[in-house]
Amino acid sequence: MRYLINSSTGDNGTLVAGRNGTDNTNISLNGPSGIHHLSSINNDLFITNYAGHSVMRWTPGASSGTFVAGSPGVAGSNSTLLNQPRGIKIDNYLNMFVVDSGNHRIQLFCVNNQTATTIVGTGIAGNSSMQLNGPRSIAFDTNMNMYVADTLNGRVQKFLKL
Repeated sequence: MRYLINSSTGDNGTLVAGRNGTDNTNISLNGPSGIHHLSSINNDLFITNYAGHSVMRWTPGASSGTFVAGSPGVAGSNSTLLNQPRGIKIDNYLNMFVVDSGNHRIQLFCVNNQTATTIVGTGIAGNSSMQLNGPRSIAFDTNMNMYVADTLNGRVQKFLKL
């Protein structure tokens, strides 16, 4: 597979979300880290803002996005806040799984809900089988078992779906 890139100018990329510059408004991204493309809804992108401590939903080419999780620019550890989110996945029911890296946990936001449930991790960095340390990404197998890149512990953990 190949992608068109102009080797002399590199100008073939098309801006689809954010702008040149960072801040915590609905027209900018602040440290975009994880992206989930949702073809079933306007081809929307769900983007984690690592430095903005939030998740945005953005229709490609739109002039602004919508904050769907976290509070823009506010790091925190309660059920409505995030701290340096990284990875993101959305399931078939539109539930959103966010890797809350700075809080060493995985948060589940049920569809249309900005209050999360911690499903993996304790919120405190550690290396026990129940703890994470700076996780970066997640993946799911066909049975919805979750795999977590537990980055600062140098491991990948598997968590079985109940």
